[in-house]
Amino acid sequence: MNIATRPGQPVGSVQVELDPNVQIGTAKVFAVYGKGGIGKSTTSSNLSVAFSKMGKRVLQIGCDPKHDSTFTLTKRLAPTVIDALEAVQFHSEELRVEDFVAVGYNGVMCVEAGGPPAGTGCGGYVVGQTVKLLKEHRLLDDTDVVIFDVLGDVVCGGFASPLQHAGRALIVTANDFDSIFAMNRIVAAIAAKAKNYPVRLGGVIANRSAATDEIDRYNAAVGLKTIAHFPDLDIVRRSRLKKSTLFEMDSSPELEAVKNSYMEMADRLWHGFEPYVAQPMKDRDLFEFLGFD
Repeated sequence: MNIATRPGQPVGSVQVELDPNVQIGTAKVFAVYGKGGIGKSTTSSNLSVAFSKMGKRVLQIGCDPKHDSTFTLTKRLAPTVIDALEAVQFHSEELRVEDFVAVGYNGVMCVEAGGPPAGTGCGGYVVGQTVKLLKEHRLLDDTDVVIFDVLGDVVCGGFASPLQHAGRALIVTANDFDSIFAMNRIVAAIAAKAKNYPVRLGGVIANRSAATDEIDRYNAAVGLKTIAHFPDLDIVRRSRLKKSTLFEMDSSPELEAVKNSYMEMADRLWHGFEPYVAQPMKDRDLFEFLGFD
């Protein structure tokens, strides 16, 4: 990996460039972004299960140094790729698959990239090393779906690096100012990556919100659409406390509706649809646009 300006990029555009020989292959790859704490890991994990319920072979990659993306799938904090590599002085050939891959609920393969100590390195490097390691062990050859669950709303080259592998980027947002402001920055980051990589916008997931009026206004203004809506439900909070996905919780009409929404979203994403071409707003324009009755 190196940091370079690729040909064709706007002047001043600096991105983390991954090894072009390290590609995921034939799997459908999704990258999930959104404001910190908005529910990306919950969304990613339940979406992973939904794909697995369709009979797909699923790999979820957590890209947050907190390494807690997959704990509802595995019931524990899985060992990280960076910890596994450090244990063998970065001689990846000495690693076994079980050193960095955990099998979670319904067979979902779980990997936590982890991250370097604060202030000592680039998260994009860790993501790149994770994909390289998975390729070396041929774990991507027979995978149908890969989901990157990406740290917060950081749009630097490092944490935007999953966009260099993904076919579709999904944005999780609530119906509030801060979440939509973060979404707009993420839309801009995806647009920048799309100039040089195949990634495209796959739509918006409205989360933890009874209403979606502000999300709808923003979508209409920039050219996006909501592909799923999950209200703020206590069953979701309880599933996290139980270290379980929603698909493992005791059945109720409310829960069945949420599970059906995840299954419908997975089906739609699997079969594909035209990507969205959105034009993000300037920060000041968005500030004026949001929040007025």
